[in-house]
Amino acid sequence: MASPAVTRTVRPLEGLHLAVSGPPGPSGPAVEHLELLGADTRTDTRTDARTDASDPGAGPGTGGGRVGSGDGRAARIALSGAGFDPQEASVRWSAHPSGGMGDEATVQAATGIMAVHGRRDGAPRGLAVDYAATATGVLAVAGLLAGLLGQARGGPAGRVTTSADRAGLLAVSQYLAAAGADEGEAAELAPGGPPFTSCDGVVFELETLDPGCWAAFWRTLQAPFDAVRTGWRPFQFRYATACAPFPPALHTTARTHTWRRIEAAAAASGAEVCRLRTLDERAAEQDGAPPWSLAPYGSGPRARTGPATAPTAARPLAGLTVLEAGRRIQAPLAAHLLGLLGADVVRSEPPGGDPLRGMPPACSGISARWLALNRGKQAAEVDIKSAAGRRRLREMAAGADVFLHNWAPGKAAALGLDSAHLAAVNPALVYAYTGGWAGRVPGAPMGTDFMVQARTGVGEAARPQDEAPAPSLMTLLDVLGGLMGAEAVLAGLLLRERTGSGVRADSSLLGAADALTAPALRRVLRGQEPRRPAGFRRPLRTADGWIAPTDTCAPAAAAYDLRALPTGAALAQLRDHGLSATAVTTDPADLHHDPRFPRSISRDAHGAPAVPDPWSFA
Repeated sequence: MASPAVTRTVRPLEGLHLAVSGPPGPSGPAVEHLELLGADTRTDTRTDARTDASDPGAGPGTGGGRVGSGDGRAARIALSGAGFDPQEASVRWSAHPSGGMGDEATVQAATGIMAVHGRRDGAPRGLAVDYAATATGVLAVAGLLAGLLGQARGGPAGRVTTSADRAGLLAVSQYLAAAGADEGEAAELAPGGPPFTSCDGVVFELETLDPGCWAAFWRTLQAPFDAVRTGWRPFQFRYATACAPFPPALHTTARTHTWRRIEAAAAASGAEVCRLRTLDERAAEQDGAPPWSLAPYGSGPRARTGPATAPTAARPLAGLTVLEAGRRIQAPLAAHLLGLLGADVVRSEPPGGDPLRGMPPACSGISARWLALNRGKQAAEVDIKSAAGRRRLREMAAGADVFLHNWAPGKAAALGLDSAHLAAVNPALVYAYTGGWAGRVPGAPMGTDFMVQARTGVGEAARPQDEAPAPSLMTLLDVLGGLMGAEAVLAGLLLRERTGSGVRADSSLLGAADALTAPALRRVLRGQEPRRPAGFRRPLRTADGWIAPTDTCAPAAAAYDLRALPTGAALAQLRDHGLSATAVTTDPADLHHDPRFPRSISRDAHGAPAVPDPWSFA
C-alpha cells in the first residue's frame, strides 16, 4: 500500500470508513469506540450494535435470541480509506463454536468469571454487566488499530480475529496462574469481604495500602485488636484472591458508628472511604467524555525512517519499543498486550526488582500472578528517586516509541518525567498514562479498582435487583483499564504515524467503568430500571456442580429442578427441551483440561499457566 498521507487530524481514524455486519454481541462496544476515534460509519451496512446485548426482550439486530443462540456466527468490522488497504476484524462469542458458548452468560460461566466473581459470596455468580462483551469490543478495536499501524509502517494488511471466550480467559489469567502454581495461596480462599455498612445505613468501601493506616482506622472505631490484626492480610490480598474473609467483628464495628464518624476516622488515620453511589447519581453527573484522550504535541513532523524490524501481519508492532514503569495490573497488562502484538517491552523496576515478583504463589520462584502480566518483558532497574536514575530514564525514553506508566497523580511532574519533560528529549514519543480518575471527578477518592467501582455505580450495575449493591472483588476495572490503556497507546501510535508528531494518550479506570456501565446508564436516561431483574445470570445447581443457561433461555430453564441430576444429564435435559446452557467452571485450574478450550491453556518457561493470545492475525 502507499504510505497514508500525513494529516493534522487529532483523531487517528479520521477519513476511514467503518462497515459492520453480522450479529452485534461483542462487536457493539467496538463500533462506539471506532466512531469516537474518527471512523465514519457506512449507514447502509451498519448493524445497530449499541443496544444492550443482554436484554432478552431486545428486538431484531440486538441481543435478543439471535446473538445468544450459539450459532457461532461472527460479526465483521471493516475499516478502509485514507490510503489504507481494507483492515478487517472478525468477532465472535467463542473461538470454538462447538464449545457451547453463545452469549455473555455462557462465556462468563465457561471461562471462570462467574467462579471468581462469586468467591465473595461462596458460590458462582454471574456479573449483571456485559463484561466479556465489553472487553472483547476493546480487544477488537486494539487489533484493528494494530493492523492499521502495521500497514502505516510498511507491513501487510490482514484480518484480525478475536472472541469473547479469549477475552474471558485473559480477564481471569492471574487467578488461573495462581491456581496452577507450585504452591498454595498466601491468603485463604473463603467467602467474605467489603463493603461495610454504617449504623445509619450508608454502604461504603474502605481503601488503604498501608497496614498502619488500616490499624489506625479500626482503632479509632474501637474494633477488637485481634480482628484488626487478623483482618489485614485477607484485606490486603483481596485484589489477588477476589475474596476477603476477615473477622465478622469488623462489620459489626462499622455498624455501630454513623457515616460521619466513619468519615472522621478515615480522615484521622490516612485511610479512605467511599460511599457506594447509585447509577442514577452517576448518570446525573456524566460528562460524556470519551474513555481516553489523545493530544498531539511537537513542533513538526518527525523524520520517517524504516523500522529496524519490519512489521508482519502477526506482529504489527515489531520494531517498536515500549518503556513501561507500571505497578500492579493496569499499566503492566497494557504493556503485556503491546508485547503480544510484537513490541519490545522494557520494564523500569526499582533497585532490587519489582517486589511483586515475590508475591505468592510462585512458579520456579517467581510469582505466578506477576508472570501472567509480565512474562517476556525485559527489565531495567532504575532508581527514579535519584537524579542519576531519572536522567537514565529520560535517556531510555529518548530511544523509545512509547513511555507508559500508572504512577500516582502528580508524581511524574514532581520527578520531571511528565510528557512535557520527555517530549523535550523525544518529540515523537507516545506518552501514555493509565490512571484512576482522569481528573474528571472532583474530590475523588484514591483511584483504585474497588473505589472506582464504588464511586461510579459499578457496584450496583454488576448485581441484579435481588442482590445488595457491592463492588466485585474480581479486579474488573484494573483488567478492563489495562485493555483500554493498550487501546489508547495503539490509537496514539497510529495518530503519530498520520501526523508525524508525538502524542499524549491518557486512559483511566473511570473510562473503563463508564464503558462497562454504559448500557445501564442509557437505561437510566430512558427512565427505565437500570439494574437487571432478580436472579439474572444466577447459575442453576446440579448434583455435582452448576450450569448457566443463556440469557434468553434462563427464564424457561429456571422452571426445571436439576439438583438431583449430574451436570451432564442436566445439560442434556435442557437441550432436549430446546434450551441452551453450559457448565460453570468452579475452579480456574480446571480450565487446563476443559474440552471447551482445546489446547488453549499452555505453560510458560517457568511452568506458570498461560492463556492464549486474545487475537489471531491472517
